[in-house]
Amino acid sequence: MDVFELEDDADLLYEEDVIRTPYEVKPWVRYLEHKANSSQKNRNLLYERALSFIPGSYKIWLPYLQERVHAVKGLCIDHPAYGHVNNVFERALVFMHKMPRIWQEYLKFLTIQHFTTKTRKAFDRALQSLPITQHNKIWPLYLNFVKLTKIDELTARVYRRYLKLEPDDIEEYVELLVQMGKFGEAAERLAGALNDESFISKKKKSRHDLWMDLCSIISKHPDQVTNLKVEEIIRQGLSKYTSEVGRLWVALADFFIRGAHFEKARDIFQEGIMTVVTVRDFSLIFDAYTKFEESLITAKMEQMDDEDEENKSENENENENTTISTPPPKRSNSLPVAAGVSIKHSLITSKSTTIPTTIPATTIPTTTTIPT
Repeated sequence: MDVFELEDDADLLYEEDVIRTPYEVKPWVRYLEHKANSSQKNRNLLYERALSFIPGSYKIWLPYLQERVHAVKGLCIDHPAYGHVNNVFERALVFMHKMPRIWQEYLKFLTIQHFTTKTRKAFDRALQSLPITQHNKIWPLYLNFVKLTKIDELTARVYRRYLKLEPDDIEEYVELLVQMGKFGEAAERLAGALNDESFISKKKKSRHDLWMDLCSIISKHPDQVTNLKVEEIIRQGLSKYTSEVGRLWVALADFFIRGAHFEKARDIFQEGIMTVVTVRDFSLIFDAYTKFEESLITAKMEQMDDEDEENKSENENENENTTISTPPPKRSNSLPVAAGVSIKHSLITSKSTTIPTTIPATTIPTTTTIPT
């Protein structure tokens, strides 16, 4: 068992003071200041003595916890000392659960230990214990923690809870959804912000910039944007923002191209070319239209080449199979087949002319003896 040691005679004065008034904070604080150069073990014992008399003292708990955290810095995170400090924090929160600073110190300490589930539950406990007016001191730490975990579903769930308290931070959540590849939800959240006339961007973006961001998301990812009417949204932008209608026409055509509706995309390009009034918008649409047609032609040519190669390979395979299944006919005297046939035929013809006339006609050999 650890025993507190008196290091000099001056300690006796402070000992008498704390023995006389053990339930007051100031004598303990003065004693701790006097023992500032003492060993960490001795100071910890002095803190524990003070807390045994006044466990609800914030002025004792906070410096004690900070010193315990500082003492384990540099150690491996699986060192047993981390577990001891966690236990001290849990003891402190029995009395200090309404103090946001204690929660902040504890949550920072848990974050560096990389205990995902334990840290998440501690954040939830902090939000449950503190009044809502002090939640703004916990949420920045919570959001930073879920980003470090790199768990997409956990991050999305925590941000959805956070937006109920701070809906103006929707842009940060949208950027995070785009990074995670959740384009459908990103488009829905951004559309909801645009529908809110009172929404003001914290990143100082105009409504036109937000609208263009929305059109970019929904046109490039039609497979995930299923709950929004994309064509109506972009056409509404065409009538609302006339300064960059070329980009919107291209975005609408791109939406149909990515959905494999090529004829519809061609109609959109032609409609855009017929309706724009500036050279800049016309050139933008025309360039995109020509690239689209070139890509279609290139794809068809590649498809035809692939079909030709497949047909060629099939013919080669058929020829190989025929050669293997039907062996060539026997050849005599190393002569070509056609030459052999003509020579034999001439020989038979010459012999047939020397047949005596006394032989009956029935004995004349028939043509069936000619080799085929």
